[in-house]
Amino acid sequence: MTDRQTGLPDAGRPAEDLLAELRALTAADLPTRGGRTTAYTYDAGRPEVRAAAEGAYLAMLEVNGLDPTAFPSIVALERQVVGAVAARLGGDERTPGIFTSGGTESILLAVKAARDARPEVAEPEIVVPATAHAAFFKAGTYLKVKVVAVPVDPETFRAVPAAMAAACTERTVLVVASAPSYAHGVVDPVAAIAAAAAERGLPCHVDACVGGWLLPWLAEAGAEVPPFDLSVPGVTSLSCDLHKFGYAPKGASVLLFRDQPMRLAAYFACAQWPGYPVVNSTVQSSKGAGPLAGAWATLQALGADGYRELGRAALDATRRLVAGVGAVDGLRVLGTPDATLVAIGTEGDDPVDLWELADESRARGFFLQPQLSVDGLPASLHVTLTGVSGHGVDALLDALRESVAAVRARGPVAPPTEILALLDGLDFTTLDDATFAALLPATGLDLSPEAATRMAGVNRLLNALPPHLRDQLATRFLSALYSPYLGK
Repeated sequence: MTDRQTGLPDAGRPAEDLLAELRALTAADLPTRGGRTTAYTYDAGRPEVRAAAEGAYLAMLEVNGLDPTAFPSIVALERQVVGAVAARLGGDERTPGIFTSGGTESILLAVKAARDARPEVAEPEIVVPATAHAAFFKAGTYLKVKVVAVPVDPETFRAVPAAMAAACTERTVLVVASAPSYAHGVVDPVAAIAAAAAERGLPCHVDACVGGWLLPWLAEAGAEVPPFDLSVPGVTSLSCDLHKFGYAPKGASVLLFRDQPMRLAAYFACAQWPGYPVVNSTVQSSKGAGPLAGAWATLQALGADGYRELGRAALDATRRLVAGVGAVDGLRVLGTPDATLVAIGTEGDDPVDLWELADESRARGFFLQPQLSVDGLPASLHVTLTGVSGHGVDALLDALRESVAAVRARGPVAPPTEILALLDGLDFTTLDDATFAALLPATGLDLSPEAATRMAGVNRLLNALPPHLRDQLATRFLSALYSPYLGK
């Protein structure tokens, strides 16, 4: 029997039933292991390491990170995790840091620290390359900080130090560089950007969320990695995700600072209410200690030699993929990746429809992440290669060749001109979710799970829209997707 008000069962269900339902629900999800999902997931390919992380995660499941004086275990674990990351990225045992839930939270806190360190600036700004992660724009929205995006070199996709410096004003509170940028896998000229920031008395944050725990191991494997970490003069903070190339469970990230005052500016404290004094190092207050324990266990289980081996394997896989893509007619790698992230673009008189290519590749077992064109930067398909990707590179290249042939055989797809005109005339703010959902079929958007595997029409439409309409359409799509009535 089911309770009418809550929809919950009157009597509790057995754990076996619940796990079976979860397995059924996740059957349509992208695979999280094996390297065929080339975004979102990071697989070390070592069951014993995953088992250690899972066990540690569950052991700390009920520990609350809200109060470290009540649960001193989280202090011990965080010190070890932050210390390991700091030692690898230009710091030492005195380097202050914060363990966070992910790269976005690390970036939010870095921007908050820079903003709050300059309270005299009434309208603060941060200067970022146009390839900076969307998390900086999110931080700007949440923290009321203007984001000044500076165009990058159109050939290398790297930030231009002179242009970054020229964009700084008396309102600038932070300058940002990427190591690497997510979209193209290239490291910005951090040393020059940080030096120019320091000359102006400005802090410089390096977004090494995706590359911080990868680039040092790639350097040991023989890759040429530009300097990017806290050893670079002028770099004042750095973010590094451990749930990416640290292969830890989600969400695990570390935010490092050069000095204590900047870390203090990231904190929040409130003893101005009648309850317990609140002091937080992160955006979250109550938080499970599972991710921290999982990250600690993964670092310990893999060890330095494990990361060296995974780094060598990922680098070899990347080099093989880059060479293979270059041999496929109509495809090219954008820029020269410094990390194991590759952007596949199109070229020639008969360009390949990348959105159709993504669908065809997914049908052949490989998810390639679509990346839209913006501000003159071309559209592309994103591939992240991890320590297990080498086993599938040949199959991925075969899938790409077959997919290109299938897309060319089908011929070009007409641009969504009529749909663009329809959307341009809509006022999204006046539509409720039900009305918006009713319009979706006309735009080619489909909320059914089955449609998720054929996204070419959606991506083609989004790519043709101006950025502000992209944001509005994507926001309303997400709202409609989670609306309860659509599941009935």
